Amino acid sequence: MKKVLVVEDEQSIVTLLQYNLEQAGYTVYIARDGNTAVSMTLSEKPDLLLLDIMLPGMDGMDVCKTLRQEKVHTPILMLTAKGDEFDKVLGLELGADDYLTKPFSPREVMARVKAILRRVELQDSLSVKEPEVQVEVRVGELVIYPEKIEAFINEKLLDLTPKEFELLLYLVRHSGKVLHREQLLDAIWNYEYTGDSRIVDVHISHLREKIETDTKHPVYIKTIRGFGYKFDEPPVK
Repeated sequence: MKKVLVVEDEQSIVTLLQYNLEQAGYTVYIARDGNTAVSMTLSEKPDLLLLDIMLPGMDGMDVCKTLRQEKVHTPILMLTAKGDEFDKVLGLELGADDYLTKPFSPREVMARVKAILRRVELQDSLSVKEPEVQVEVRVGELVIYPEKIEAFINEKLLDLTPKEFELLLYLVRHSGKVLHREQLLDAIWNYEYTGDSRIVDVHISHLREKIETDTKHPVYIKTIRGFGYKFDEPPVK
């Protein structure tokens, strides 16, 4: 059974989430403050966190930041009652995988949970399939090993979140093609996203910071204004 840690201090929301998650067959743990969330994540090793931003003590942003600094890549679905776009984007920049704005329906929560866990299962299955065969994808100084779920730039291992790796691999496999944000949303997040496409821009920005020498003049991931993005092979020096 998959384990989900619900980090929320509002009892009505805890009750709603716990009931629906348990009905779907998940084992549910509850943390009501940020410090407890960090310790329970390290001890119980849940498969997914449902993490509220507004928490007593350490808030959800700090929880997310702390876990990522500790190299904990457990998927995080952030919950926020705020309408400020800055909060949503900041959460993604700190390493969250997705977010939901309150109020939300149980059906929407479960769709997000299932989609995230499906992606993790797929990545896990690829990582253990024929480990002795490491077919590489090489573009310029970038080398990707899809089955090992590793990527290198200039022979340096990239520290990518699961979703960043999935997005990078998709871009590379569609090298030279202009990809609309909506196409990337559908391919990487594989459900109809109810927010805007800013989530794509945030993850593209993260990838550029990790693979580009100069993010203001990228050679790999190009912005095609009014359309989306295109992955190019850099010119031979």
